[in-house]
Amino acid sequence: MRFSIGKGVAASRGPRRAGAAATRTAFRHRLVVVTGAGSGIGRATARAFAAHGAEVICADIDLAAAERTALEISRRGLGAHARQVDVSRAEDMERFAAAVRDEHGTPDIVVNNAGVAVAGPFLDHEVADWRRVLDVNLWGVIHGCRLFGRQMVERGEGGHIVNVASLAAFAPSRLLPAYSTSKAAVKMLSDCLRAEFAGRGIGVSVICPGFVSTPIASNAIYRETDRSLGEKALRRRGYPPERVAAHILRALHRNTAVVPVNAEGKIGYALSRISPGLLRGIARLMNSDMGRLAGKD
Repeated sequence: MRFSIGKGVAASRGPRRAGAAATRTAFRHRLVVVTGAGSGIGRATARAFAAHGAEVICADIDLAAAERTALEISRRGLGAHARQVDVSRAEDMERFAAAVRDEHGTPDIVVNNAGVAVAGPFLDHEVADWRRVLDVNLWGVIHGCRLFGRQMVERGEGGHIVNVASLAAFAPSRLLPAYSTSKAAVKMLSDCLRAEFAGRGIGVSVICPGFVSTPIASNAIYRETDRSLGEKALRRRGYPPERVAAHILRALHRNTAVVPVNAEGKIGYALSRISPGLLRGIARLMNSDMGRLAGKD
C-alpha cells in the first residue's frame, strides 16, 4: 500500500498556513496505531499522522500520557483515541489488537514505537534489566507485528508496519548492550517481515534514529553510569522528535526499507555497511561515562 504525501510532510515539523488543506488529506480515512504515543517520537508521530488526516489510536502504558496526546489532537478537530497497553505482555496486546479491530476496524498503518533503555556496562546489567528491555523493545514489536500483521493479511487490502529501532541497531556501544541487542533484533525482524509480507501488499519499514531529544534518557535505568550525562547528551543534541515523525511519514510514501535518521544515524548506517570494523573500534574508544558526548561545562 502506497501513501502519497508529497511536500506536505514538512508540515509535521510545525504548523503552516500555506497548503494546509493538502497536508490534511494525505492519510484521510486511514486508521493508524502508534504505541508509545504518550511522549517523544510516538507523540510526534501520532500528531503528524493526524495532521495529515488520519484517525489515530494513541497507545501507551501511561494512560494519562496517551490521553493528553489524544486530547491535544482532538482539540485541533482531528480524530484520536487513547488506549492503555503494556506492549511487553502478550495478553495485553491481544486484547488491545482485538479492541482496535472491533471498535475501529483493521488499521492501515501500525507504528511499533514503545521502548525503554538500560545504560551501563554489560557486567552491571541485571537479568531483570535484560528481560525488561527485550520484553518491551523486541517482544513489544513482535506482538504488534504478529497481531496487526495478521489482521492486515486477513483483510487483504495491504497496509504498512513501521518499527522504530535506533542507530544502536548497527552501531555497537559499551553503554547499551541490552538496548543495542534489542534494536538490532528489531531491524532484522523488520527485514524478514518485509520479505514475507511483500506479496501481501504490506510494506515494512524500520526507522533508525540517532540521538533524539526525547524522555527516554530520563526514564532509563542506569547501572554504574551517571544519569545526568545521558540526559545532558540528548538535550545538547537538540534533534526534535517531530523530525523523526517526518521521516516516518516519508518512509510510507516511498515504502523505504531502512531509514537512518539524522547525521549520526546516516553515518553509522553507512559505516556498518562499508567498515563495520571501524564502528567496533569507535565503540572501544568511546568514553564509558558519555562525557565526551555530553560535553563539559
